[in-house]
Amino acid sequence: QVQVVESGGGLVQTGGSLRLSCVTSGRISNVYITAWHRQAPGKERELVASIRRGGRTFYADSVKGRFDISSDTAKNTVYLQMNSLKPEDTAVYYCALLEYGGLDYSYWGQGTQVTVSS
Repeated sequence: QVQVVESGGGLVQTGGSLRLSCVTSGRISNVYITAWHRQAPGKERELVASIRRGGRTFYADSVKGRFDISSDTAKNTVYLQMNSLKPEDTAVYYCALLEYGGLDYSYWGQGTQVTVSS
């Protein structure tokens, strides 16, 4: 059993910053990639950023230069530092885990709301 818990969302003004946290527990030794996705009302879910075991990162073009994903393996936590936030970043942010050999993300958190006011 694997648990994924996000936190850190909230309401912020345009240009502000937030740091999201994704804490994982349980049988996570087989996790290869931890990723942040987001879904805005009326839109499809999209991949925002990911980090592989070993540290390689990926960012969507829309957040490059503004968001930073990092991990603290000792705390089983992945962070998403979000700077220069824009209203279009408003969404529910989800943390998800992809296991070695997996075809899709197997475990998802409940999501945390991020709202950026103009």
